[in-house]
Amino acid sequence: MKYFLIIIALFGLFTSFKPKPAYQIFTGEKSKSVDFDKMMKGLKEADVVFFGEIHNNSICHWLQLQVLKSLGESTGKKVIVGVEMFEADDQIVIDEYMSGLIKEKHLKKEAKIWDNYATDYAPIVDFAKKNKLPFIATNIPRRYANIVARGGFEGLDRIADEARKYMAPLPIEVDYELPGYKEISGMLAGHMGKNNDGGNKMIDAQAIKDATMAHFISINWEENHVFYHLNGSFHTRNREGIVYFLKKLQPDLNVRTISIVEQESIINLLEENEEVADFVIAIPSDMTRTF
Repeated sequence: MKYFLIIIALFGLFTSFKPKPAYQIFTGEKSKSVDFDKMMKGLKEADVVFFGEIHNNSICHWLQLQVLKSLGESTGKKVIVGVEMFEADDQIVIDEYMSGLIKEKHLKKEAKIWDNYATDYAPIVDFAKKNKLPFIATNIPRRYANIVARGGFEGLDRIADEARKYMAPLPIEVDYELPGYKEISGMLAGHMGKNNDGGNKMIDAQAIKDATMAHFISINWEENHVFYHLNGSFHTRNREGIVYFLKKLQPDLNVRTISIVEQESIINLLEENEEVADFVIAIPSDMTRTF
């Protein structure tokens, strides 16, 4: 009888335990919760998959790796990896590392890697290297984006022809009415006053990043391949930014988007986070930060 009571007590202890999930996936259209396998099935027909991240969210980066590991099998296509976190003029260094010509210490020293590379992006790079996946640096060199932020597109008139291969072809047509770009303008107005004339320059700097990433995705995508691109969530939120420019270049591409959001509770998706992507992954706002 004593042992029976102990078993009952232990059973009650374990059944009262409620795990706290680290993430919850929702379909963007109906905000219906789905599991990881269901999301991967939803990516089956994709030519391009964008994963919009929060740069310092630890679970986000683990999920990026899990999507990468599953994407080839889910789509039946070969995978190409591209990232915002490397700039286009780093491509030669990346290629040398991926081919085994140089060591990782040379990659870290000579490419403009982010401070959180070791914890957040090295696993992606290592997986691509091990599985011989093409790895594309898609972002414009930050020095050129900074020129645009300070002086507008006119500032690029002075750069060398050699430098232009590291960015989207000029001129770039910017739609200042896109909600995301209007949000940038609104934030700048709040900080600098309504008479600030730098708002469009900052939007132009954002747009040249978006257009450049779209450009390098477009020229590196191949038939029967899926291009898996990692970027900050703002660059693809509401299918704007990079998606907008890519669809102008190749309107027939099947593009699917994933976006990370942070919420205090992840049981239900907040209204403000609905429909920002094809799949929205909610993560608790107190999740561990990598920096």
